[in-house]
Amino acid sequence: MKLFFFFRFTLLLVFAATVVSAHGATRADLLRGAYGPYRANNDLLFYHLDIRVDPEKKFLQGKNTIRFRMLKDGRRIQLDLHPAIQIDKILLSGVRLRYTRDSGAVFVHFPQMLKAGREYTIDFYYSGHPVETGRFGAITFRKDPAGHPWINTACEETGASVWWPNKDQWRDEVEGMEISVAIPNGLVDVSNGKFVGKTDLGDGYTRWDWLVHYPINNYDVSLNIGNYVHFSDRLGDLPLDFYVLPEDKPKAEQQFTQAKGMLQIFGHYFGDYPFPQDGYKLIEAPYSGMEHQTAVTYGNHFTNGYLGRDWAGSGLSLRFDFIIIHESAHEWFGNSVTAADRSDMWIHEGFATYMESLYVESRWGRADALKYLNGLKPKVKNLQPIISARGVNSTPPIDQYFKGALFLNTLRSVVDNDPRWWALLHGFYQHFKYQNIMTEVVVEYFNQQTGMNLTPIFHEYLRHAALPVLQLKWGSGGNIRYRWRADESTFAMPVLVGTPEHWQKIKPTNRWQTMQTPLSKDQFQVATDLFYVKVVWMP
Repeated sequence: MKLFFFFRFTLLLVFAATVVSAHGATRADLLRGAYGPYRANNDLLFYHLDIRVDPEKKFLQGKNTIRFRMLKDGRRIQLDLHPAIQIDKILLSGVRLRYTRDSGAVFVHFPQMLKAGREYTIDFYYSGHPVETGRFGAITFRKDPAGHPWINTACEETGASVWWPNKDQWRDEVEGMEISVAIPNGLVDVSNGKFVGKTDLGDGYTRWDWLVHYPINNYDVSLNIGNYVHFSDRLGDLPLDFYVLPEDKPKAEQQFTQAKGMLQIFGHYFGDYPFPQDGYKLIEAPYSGMEHQTAVTYGNHFTNGYLGRDWAGSGLSLRFDFIIIHESAHEWFGNSVTAADRSDMWIHEGFATYMESLYVESRWGRADALKYLNGLKPKVKNLQPIISARGVNSTPPIDQYFKGALFLNTLRSVVDNDPRWWALLHGFYQHFKYQNIMTEVVVEYFNQQTGMNLTPIFHEYLRHAALPVLQLKWGSGGNIRYRWRADESTFAMPVLVGTPEHWQKIKPTNRWQTMQTPLSKDQFQVATDLFYVKVVWMP
């Protein structure tokens, strides 16, 4: 289980649910997003998802065996399953349990009190035709170019319960998982974890078995069913496995060589690959890509950039395969360190985008990394806070990617000591590995380790929409007046001014201060490649 408690979290969830309900959140979002009493009264321990997939009928049937420990006495727990999917039965020790459905929520009722501290196991049988929905379809039944079935899942946004029953939230995870997938003979299933083996069932179907040795969030659980061929490599003791369509194998063998160097670079900054027992897999899919734990899906056309485009607008994107680098970065942030609520998903996306720049820095140097990061600025909208409403299944804005990365680059400049910064990043990841956290915990850790009060800076960039504005006034005799205009009243971030050859650190507040400079107004600069701020010259 990855579960991290901190003060006032429940109060924040209740408040957020009340606010968003008033602004039109659906009941399904409220039920799925809130960590209500029938979620909080139990702790997930293990899933065994055992399903049979009929590609022609686009039909699933099977069961999820769910083991959990009660944290409080209770007679009810909440699970989730999309309304389009039928519940066949739910059993406890062979006895049918009563249940009620409300939107996507499934409330399971027990005839006797479940006792705190005890473990229980239920078998949740289900079947149906899952709905294709969301950005990547959530679950799709398609054909590859040669006409073979090609079935994939990608359900971070829509939720894993669109195709299998689970506790569909981010705060509580199982400690491990088995995945058994029965599919027509001749097809291959690639799922999360270590491949255990396959069994011919004697009825035209083969079952593929996978074992996940680590905590895993529900949206990472994946099916990839197709006419795959396999090739492999190793990074020391770590197996690297690649699954692609036969006609794409020559291109994949060339393009996927980037994976080994990427794993070494991220391991250098944060620590070794988080899931060594399960290995690293890269799997071709008919959409751009997704960070499924130990089973990263790839659809970037075996070319550099993002779908062949210069993603960062600086030319540097075309030096590497964006999907391999970005989606694999999530193995560290998103899969190992996980946000406890979707509202704080910048912990996944901001860090993963920043890791792209660390890849560039490791390969081509700091100057190119800064060029890469600053090329992201046109993508930032600054219309909504990066952290969205909590406890209501809200979706943060796209700024969580680009502004999140630029904020981390800014924080590096605030720390202003690279050896200390690298130790801070490494220590942060190692401290929270295999845990679910929220932004408050990130801030507390960074404050403690740096001895600095970074809280106003975190709040300014993550909890407010607009950038901080450095206001400047040019005076006679080389006098320059300066101050911050920011939403956080105590925002007092240091910043560098002058010229790149001779930067000078100033510490503006919300009050006007004065400095002397030998530079002309045209020569005077602010280090906006190091600090993501807006600069305004006042009349």
